[in-house]
Amino acid sequence: MAKEGPMDQEKLLYFRGLLEGRLHALLEEAEKTVSGMGQEAEGDFPDPNDRASFESDRNFVLRIRDRERKLIAKVKEALARIDDGTFGICETCGKPISEKRLMARPVTTECIDCKTEAEKKERLARMRGPRPRSGFPS
Repeated sequence: MAKEGPMDQEKLLYFRGLLEGRLHALLEEAEKTVSGMGQEAEGDFPDPNDRASFESDRNFVLRIRDRERKLIAKVKEALARIDDGTFGICETCGKPISEKRLMARPVTTECIDCKTEAEKKERLARMRGPRPRSGFPS
């Protein structure tokens, strides 16, 4: 008897459509940003405050686009997981990721339990701060 994956084909098709739609929207926004930046008038700003405001706005947009670029990579990875049959399976423990979690974050690679544990460890590591290099007390 063949082992079935964590999800049936209908649900996988649903998530594929969701991810492909998200990818399309992200790529469209990236294209608008690139074409918009090419058309922006850098021009002269007689007022230094206007120039500073322009630069601040531009940096903000670039930071958002950088986050979207990273999300594009995650969406492509999730689509690849659908293709190779590992979508919806936690990469840490190997158990199925709940559909509720996948609906909230379809690019996730960990179940809620593993993600919660990883975040706890990260928080503890941040609270401890960097470890001293030498074995002698300060």
